[in-house]
Amino acid sequence: MTDLASTDASASGVALSETDDGTARLHRNLFIAIAAVLVVAPFVAYPVFVMKVLCFALFALAFNLLLGYGGLLSFGHAAYFGMASYVSAYTAKHWGLTPELAILLGTAVGAVLGLVFGALAIRRQGIYFAMITLALAQMVFFFSLQTPRFTGGEDGIQAVPRGKFLGLISLADDRALYWLVAAIFMGGLLLIYRIIHSPFGQVCKAIRDNEPRAISLGYRANQYKLMVFVLSATLAGLAGATKAIVFQLASLTDVYWTMSGEVVLMTLVGGLGTVFGPIVGAIVIVAMQNYLATLGAWVTVVQGVIFVLCVLLFREGIVGVIAKAVKKPL
Repeated sequence: MTDLASTDASASGVALSETDDGTARLHRNLFIAIAAVLVVAPFVAYPVFVMKVLCFALFALAFNLLLGYGGLLSFGHAAYFGMASYVSAYTAKHWGLTPELAILLGTAVGAVLGLVFGALAIRRQGIYFAMITLALAQMVFFFSLQTPRFTGGEDGIQAVPRGKFLGLISLADDRALYWLVAAIFMGGLLLIYRIIHSPFGQVCKAIRDNEPRAISLGYRANQYKLMVFVLSATLAGLAGATKAIVFQLASLTDVYWTMSGEVVLMTLVGGLGTVFGPIVGAIVIVAMQNYLATLGAWVTVVQGVIFVLCVLLFREGIVGVIAKAVKKPL
């Protein structure tokens, strides 16, 4: 008991020492800058494009929580993103739920799915863990394809009503919906930041770096891995549920394996294991998809080239390189 108590205390101490005054001040300024950009963004850019970036940035942040801080590589995160998207769209269109309830229900489904899949996947490590998550995600994809009464099959769920927030504020206008999406994104970012810098986050990092040693100190590694898996799936579900309301659509693309690949790409390009890297990665990838759409299928080739260049020239990702230059964790 004494060892466990002292270890908990040391984990708390690491959490505090890791963010010294200079780093804490830098992070606080970055959060203020992000909030300022969110306020200005809908007036200088197309609101729907910005909302798409925010949804995928939250998705990438959720994935980074699992891989960057939990050390668990999942090739099936599209399952939680896509299924939450379907549930949110279905309940909003067929049950007439208000957007906030539809999003919450979709997020809850993502959490439950994460709990079930995580309990199965964490029994294995490394490439076996990754393959199990991919196989489970493919099961979700085929379920979505074979249940047209729920998912709409190949057509998806279209014309999803945005409804009224709290039954009062109409979200039909893009800018009105934008403020809800911005609030969800900012709330998700702050929650992830708090998780990372909490004693729980420090233990997850310890398990990531040296699982046998963490177990020898008395920590139940599988429980921590399952918890971080569920948290990641929940936030991925929140991103997917919000995306369905924004685009008024849930489709097979949301649960296809390529979606899992895209979120891996966003995370690695932005900076794995950094707080703000996935946001930059999402901006880069979504902007490429949007502004290079005229290239058709060649967009994926361009993405592949950029990914290869990132791996060869700066393995830490864009934000990782910047963090290395300023000698502060970002």
